[in-house]
Amino acid sequence: MKEFSGYADAKKAAQYVPGEKLPAGAYVCKILGVAFEPGKPTQKDPNVIGSDSLIVQFDIVEGEHAEFFKKQYDANTSEDRKFKGRTTIYLPKDNGTEQDGWTKTAFARWTNALEESNKGYTWDWDEKKWRNKLIGLVFGETGTVIEGKEVVYTELRFPVSVEKVRSGKAPEAKFKAKNGYTGNGAKQEDGPTDFMNIPDGIQEELPFK
Repeated sequence: MKEFSGYADAKKAAQYVPGEKLPAGAYVCKILGVAFEPGKPTQKDPNVIGSDSLIVQFDIVEGEHAEFFKKQYDANTSEDRKFKGRTTIYLPKDNGTEQDGWTKTAFARWTNALEESNKGYTWDWDEKKWRNKLIGLVFGETGTVIEGKEVVYTELRFPVSVEKVRSGKAPEAKFKAKNGYTGNGAKQEDGPTDFMNIPDGIQEELPFK
């Protein structure tokens, strides 16, 4: 048999089983790209501008689930496929509200985890420097209702240091139920189609390399 081109890449892609669900737990990840997204008018009130945010793209780089999101993406042949290793970090508005305080704390968790995971790195208000940095990410299971059906999927919950992941000391993410989820007849799924959705047009700013 004559060797065909692209076999090595195909072999890697074939390691992913379509529909495979990432187990809840902590993983050592690498940030692949970051893009700043200005706040947009809200659906409830077009006169109200939503929070600015950072769109972060990542993948697992250690353990048996390394390159999970890349393999998932490569195995998806649909035209509207999206790279699911991504999340939105909302930025504070500096308006002094309690919610704004929570937003600041949530953002600081990311900068703390990045500083603790990358020797010599200190957050200097340049999010572009996050690219190629290591970080620990903890995923948990969420139960929800989609089109009348109960499903369970895995989603990113919070960042931690890489050391905590490697030492097994990362805290576990508790099961989260929303949208009337009861647990009756739930089906294990890869997740809703808009899981960690990236705003339209952002794909070009976050090329997968």
